[in-house]
Order: sequence, then structure tokens, then C-alpha cells
Amino acid sequence: MRALLPILAVLLLLQGCAGAVMVGAVGGAMMANDERSFSTQLDDTNADFQIASALAAHEDIKNQTNITGVAMNGNVLMIGQAPSSMLRDKAINTVQKLNLGGKIHNQIRIGNPTSFTTRSNDTWITTKVKTRMLNDKDLDVTRIKVITENGEVFLLGVVSRDQADLAVDIARNTAGVRKVIKVFDTPNS
Repeated sequence: MRALLPILAVLLLLQGCAGAVMVGAVGGAMMANDERSFSTQLDDTNADFQIASALAAHEDIKNQTNITGVAMNGNVLMIGQAPSSMLRDKAINTVQKLNLGGKIHNQIRIGNPTSFTTRSNDTWITTKVKTRMLNDKDLDVTRIKVITENGEVFLLGVVSRDQADLAVDIARNTAGVRKVIKVFDTPNS
């Protein structure tokens, strides 16, 4: 979704009112088709802001790492890089103290933060994956969040096993993707 927003913003600038209608339609379709309740969607958005704020409150995390937390269905995916396990653990502990209620998936890698070039390439990979997903008539892309970090594609959402498998196959077969990590939940029946 992060990569889709810049594209939609450009469309808005280029197309005026038509772009605004498209942005509203895509956002509305994503919310309407999301398996999560509206309340859960709001909770996840609020959790994203809480995580970013809590991590930014620590100067060492803010200045020495590239760590992001993304909430989905009450769970949190932690991604990025930290130069030491001490800083990685501090980031995880910071998020745990928020008591967001769900599981924390720690996918923070030990190493130097990625460069601007790598992050730009990650945005391009996310765009390619989302575009390929949009072109697959059997996949409901509105239920899947795609995030790329250092060539690793993380897939989040509340989807059926068939939809998850299809999304993984598309991502895995996209140029530039080094690894696919799925963090899917199945809908409640």
C-alpha cells in the first residue's frame, strides 16, 4: 500500500478531480473488501502511528536503525535493520510495552540500515508485485498489503489459503524479489 500511495498522488496531481475520485474509490474498495472490521482497521492504523511514535522517541533507534512496525489484524510485523541485537531488542521491547494485544513478528535483520537506493528499489519491487497482483483476475489484491524491505517481500492480510498461495506465487516470480515472507491470517468462518 505504501508504494501505491505515491502513484495515486501523482495521478491526483495529473488528473485533477478524476484522480481524487480514483484515490477515494481505491481506498473505499480496500476498506469495503477488507476482512477486518472497520474498528480493527482503525485500531491497526492507530497502532501504526503508536509504533512509529514510540520508536522515534528513542534517539538511538531513530538515528542508528531503519525499523518499521506494521499492524495488521491486531498483530505487528517489525521489519528493517539494526546494527546490533541490542538495538533490535530495544525496538521490540518498545513495541511490546505498547500492549497492542497481538503477536509481534520480528523480522528485523542485524546489519547496517539500507541506503536510499535500496529503499527506492524496494518501492519499485512493491509496485511491480502489486501491479502483477492487480492483473491476476483470480486474486483479490484489496485484501493484501505488500511491503518490501531490502529485496524481501512481506505479504500481510486476512485471506484464504488459496489467495495466500496465489499471492506468494506472484511475489516469488517477480524480478528483484530475493525472498517472500507471508504473515497472513485466515478469515474467521
